Amino acid sequence: MADTVRIKETTPVSAIVQETRQATPVNDSLVIVRSVRLTGNFRTRTRIVLREMAVHVGDTLRVSQLAEKLTWSQRNINNTNLFVTVDVDACVTNPDFEYKPVIPPGAIQPVDVEVVLKERWYLFAFPVFDIADRNFNEWWYERGRDLRRTVYGGYLSHRNLTGNGDRLNVALESGFTRRAALTYQLPYLDKAQRTGMRFDLSYSTNKDVSYRTQADKWVYTRAERTLRERFNAGFTLTYRNSFYNYNGFEVRYVRNWIADTVASLNPGYYLDGNNHQRYLSLSYTYRYDKRDNVAYPLRGKVFQVSVGQSGLFSGANWSVTSLNADYSRFLPVRGPLYYGVGLQGQLTLGKRQPYSSLRGIGIGPNVMRGYELYVIDGQHMGLMRNSLRYQLFNVRKQLSWVPVRQFNTLPLAAYLTLFGDLGYIRSNVAAQYESRLANKLLYSTGLGLDVVTFYNVVGRFSYSVNRQGQTGIFFNVTRSL
Repeated sequence: MADTVRIKETTPVSAIVQETRQATPVNDSLVIVRSVRLTGNFRTRTRIVLREMAVHVGDTLRVSQLAEKLTWSQRNINNTNLFVTVDVDACVTNPDFEYKPVIPPGAIQPVDVEVVLKERWYLFAFPVFDIADRNFNEWWYERGRDLRRTVYGGYLSHRNLTGNGDRLNVALESGFTRRAALTYQLPYLDKAQRTGMRFDLSYSTNKDVSYRTQADKWVYTRAERTLRERFNAGFTLTYRNSFYNYNGFEVRYVRNWIADTVASLNPGYYLDGNNHQRYLSLSYTYRYDKRDNVAYPLRGKVFQVSVGQSGLFSGANWSVTSLNADYSRFLPVRGPLYYGVGLQGQLTLGKRQPYSSLRGIGIGPNVMRGYELYVIDGQHMGLMRNSLRYQLFNVRKQLSWVPVRQFNTLPLAAYLTLFGDLGYIRSNVAAQYESRLANKLLYSTGLGLDVVTFYNVVGRFSYSVNRQGQTGIFFNVTRSL
């Protein structure tokens, strides 16, 4: 067998790649996909998984192309957040096929693609106990770890209600914020699996309200009666025309109310001393997302741009147009070293803007490390985040003593991170709210430890120093539930 190698029926494509590297360029070897077989998707419908596959029955590919497509198929399926583990491979299906160091022109090997899945636990019903502040660090450092600033209640979530990847979330909370919320999302309505929808309702009340920003910190007022009521309902139509392109068209109805006390403390809260808002908003979002892991990417890129119009049919003299853009790139450097950069921009257009709709650094996804304790309001924003990550370990452990299969596989990874961020907020209300950080170039740097584990939970511990010379140890957690 010096110049002829027999490929057995169960030989994986990776072995073919290795052997052909010793004989002739991989690009000279062709394979045809005879079948795609799924195992382990007990609840998830087969078509939902096949939608994420980059290879299909009948495809004729070079071996190197097949290997790359299998890799991205695995990543695409994993990013549905429906499975604990996803393993994808292909095996030669003809035990009598022989290939030699020089493969005859036109020779094609049939292969079977096998996808081995381990589904998540989809139904979660558990009590809620959480902090009400913007993040853990604000509650810990600024609010004196006050347990009155917590929310508690119940949460019900099903991440795969009918096996079509549809999600239902119900929340009932009390405490600092009383809230009831319902969300249902169906990724695909049509047979082509391109068009989907999302519907959500939310109602909340507060007796403790941040009515203005002063020196880049929220100022609160409290009473024994309700000071703020918020209700909104939204419907989003989604369109996914390829693996990595997503489109969303949203219409949202908003009805808000504040007590006269809040309106008198800040007449600009809803403008002109008004104590209520009623309006529609429309928005369009486009996202290109090709990352190896949406929870903690090491390779790939994501780009998102959205344009929205708020204040429609409000009956008040205000209307705001917003434009937001985000771009992130993730690259392997060498061995266990990875680099990531993120660029984020925001433009807000409108002569008059209520305080309640001001957005800048410190709210939602607009986070700048080293400034976790600040809220910097403004109309326009630019943000750049840089991270150099060193992988300490990345393992997958089987916990044989755990009887529930959805929880007996423990993925665990840790990364040491060196980071540096730049940010700028352009604000025309800086003097009004006594901002010390708006209209200035901000920067920070630091060192962190990121831990990635069960169900895409990411815990971040970081030590940072900012432009003002302030240092701190901060903790943040994100989760896919």
